Amino acid sequence: MSDDAAAVEESTDEDDDAAPAGYAPDDASDATEIEDASTAELVDRIVDADPSLEAEATELRSRIDSLAEDVDAKDEEMDDLTDKLSRARADFKNYKKRTKKQQEEMKARATEDLVGELIDVRDNLVRALDQDEDADIRPGVESTLEAFDRALEDENVVFISPAAGEAVDPQRHEVMQRVDSDQPEGTIADVYQQGYEMADKVLRPARVTVSSDE
Repeated sequence: MSDDAAAVEESTDEDDDAAPAGYAPDDASDATEIEDASTAELVDRIVDADPSLEAEATELRSRIDSLAEDVDAKDEEMDDLTDKLSRARADFKNYKKRTKKQQEEMKARATEDLVGELIDVRDNLVRALDQDEDADIRPGVESTLEAFDRALEDENVVFISPAAGEAVDPQRHEVMQRVDSDQPEGTIADVYQQGYEMADKVLRPARVTVSSDE
């Protein structure tokens, strides 16, 4: 075999044994190990590689441990706050349900009480009408009216019955017409029909006549 052929054959054998370009098995292995290693193991490796860095490595480990504890504490605090928020929402939802139910019950009781009083008033009217045609039913009607007024008062209904000469309140008085009167011009001359208000809300304004200068 010639010297050139031997050189080519030797070169070919070496290429077969060589690793592909850019392949670094040791570096890849080290990278995997570093990725899987814990903080303590990494610090130990730093110290083993350079003992002069032991103080800095120890301080680094301490800081990392402290930060890890802070993270754990924050996670626990967040979990606790999340749990409290969930319970607060549930409590508020239950509170709304209870409040709504209580309001409905109070409204039902108030309605029952009012109806009970109105039934008594109706019974009195029926008894008055059951009397003989020539009987004087006025006393019975007056008594029934008094009972009816008491029922309205129990419901905080207030009568709107302005006095003559009082100034007109557009919110509480409805002017029916202007009439000649000895009252000052533009003031109430007479009440044509009483009004009603409840809890500062006008249910029906009083119908009045107003004094005119003509």
